Amino acid sequence: MTSTPLQSAEISPPKAKAGRSLWQDARRRFLKNRAALASVIVLAVIVLIALLGPLFAVWDNETVDWGVLGDIATLGAPSFTTGHFFGTDDLGRDLYSRVVQGTQVSLMVGLIGSAIAVIIGTLYGATAGYIGGRTDNIMMRAVDILMSIPYMFVLILLLVVFGRSMWLLFAGVGMISWLEMARIVRGQTLALKSKEYVEAALAIGVKHHTIVLRHIIPNLLGVIVIYATLLVPQMILTESFISFLGLGVQEPNTSWGALISEGASTLQYGTYWQLLFPLIFFVVTLFCFFFIGDGLRDALDPKDR
Repeated sequence: MTSTPLQSAEISPPKAKAGRSLWQDARRRFLKNRAALASVIVLAVIVLIALLGPLFAVWDNETVDWGVLGDIATLGAPSFTTGHFFGTDDLGRDLYSRVVQGTQVSLMVGLIGSAIAVIIGTLYGATAGYIGGRTDNIMMRAVDILMSIPYMFVLILLLVVFGRSMWLLFAGVGMISWLEMARIVRGQTLALKSKEYVEAALAIGVKHHTIVLRHIIPNLLGVIVIYATLLVPQMILTESFISFLGLGVQEPNTSWGALISEGASTLQYGTYWQLLFPLIFFVVTLFCFFFIGDGLRDALDPKDR
């Protein structure tokens, strides 16, 4: 006896709903975090200003406006009439162009320095944790010894000995900031290397370096992304402090730290805009990265799923 289409539809089991992956669940949780989402938008605006800001500049960052220097009444205050949207510094150079350039340099230091620190720290920590034993002890004791050395002193020494260079600053900030990352990755690797998929890979003859690169590190991406997001503002703070001391980028280039240092030194003359505009960009960017890091930590935390 054959069943009708209506009867077949009645007895057919309901379709199961498709489940969400861990990354889809993390994205959903991150989008619900208003502070983190607003920080992403604000940070995107700052990046657009850094990329497209020079297109709207009337003056470049080097040209001195002698007419503004001669006007004692305004002292180079912000003015759309003269084309100095953020005013000028004490030398008559356009502050808008210099803030845009400082944003480019500081963001590059933060992103490139963090990338160097994350790559070195991840590979070093994953290797130490996976190999274990005496090799792990030797590698981590080396990290402990390096962490006891004040890295700011090392960075200043590098800049004094080899001269002030932007690329040396990028490399120096990144190469001395990977130690904490190595310790975090090593601890996570110790927990992952005893998982079933790692043992299965060993059983079928997969090489050790392949297991580290294809099985260990991909499962650490959540921790790596969170730490990298929190590492960027640390890199920016380090560069700003170095530039504040006068050991950062060289003139006519500039950064947020150099601009804040110049603005602080001329604040007594009433030229508040020299400190205000770079300080706003600096503080807002740091808060954005901190909020994004907190949002990623909450979204990727397995305890909250």
